[in-house]
Amino acid sequence: MAGLNVSIVFFFLVLGMCEALRRLSKRLLAPGLLGCLAVELLRMLLEIGPWAGLGPDVVLTLLFLLFAVHTACANGAAANPTVSLQEFLLFECGPVATVAKLLAQCVGAGLGWALTKLYWSWELTQLHLIQNLMSSECSSSIHTSPHLGALVEAACSFFFHLILLRVRRSPAVCQVPVLAVTVTFLTYVATPATGAFFNPALATASTFLCTGSSLQDYIQVYWLGPLAGMLAALLLYQGNIPRFFQKNLLYGQKSKYKIPKARVTHAEDGEQRQKGKEEKSNPASRA
Repeated sequence: MAGLNVSIVFFFLVLGMCEALRRLSKRLLAPGLLGCLAVELLRMLLEIGPWAGLGPDVVLTLLFLLFAVHTACANGAAANPTVSLQEFLLFECGPVATVAKLLAQCVGAGLGWALTKLYWSWELTQLHLIQNLMSSECSSSIHTSPHLGALVEAACSFFFHLILLRVRRSPAVCQVPVLAVTVTFLTYVATPATGAFFNPALATASTFLCTGSSLQDYIQVYWLGPLAGMLAALLLYQGNIPRFFQKNLLYGQKSKYKIPKARVTHAEDGEQRQKGKEEKSNPASRA
């Protein structure tokens, strides 16, 4: 119970710190690229800060709480490279801003992991003592073949992005709990196979330096898998990828306005009758 209380306190401390820094950066930095970079960095810092070193039940609880609380006040930050790339492919974000977001997410992930290690070094609970001893020799989160692992990460990313596309225009009161439940459920299902990151920045900071898998395996599972899942979800939802294809590849374009055939027939009959009357009333034209 003491470990749970410490973890919850740490979570809210990180949340409060990131929210305060986000508001401060919004005032100090000019709106646009720098502000976008700062928001993404802080969101990534919050995302990875409380992630590791906890039991499964605590992780899932904190994960749901994290998404529910911070998505509501994220100010448009994604903290996920595949989400930023999705916005780029939908013409919702320009190339320069997208690169800035990706860089901020990488820096934020590194800072978040450093903060987590610092938190463990305090050894506030016995779990942190054990985790601190194991952090230098961590093992890979891939507990299956790389091909199957990439498929699992792709499936998680696919369902996450498909639901995100469906609710992204919805009010926050609907969007926040739906995304939180989705991420929590996918994490619960896929954790035994790959750790259920479906976030390249989060996976890179958390597991790429661990032994047990090669760099090629990590890239295949945690980069290519989520990217493929995002592209598949976007193609299925939109019927195309707007940045690459203007034509809808899956769904036919139907006209919004339908003209009843009966009305068209009556109109044509009326025109023929009118012409016949004009010809009868004008005998000179016959001659």
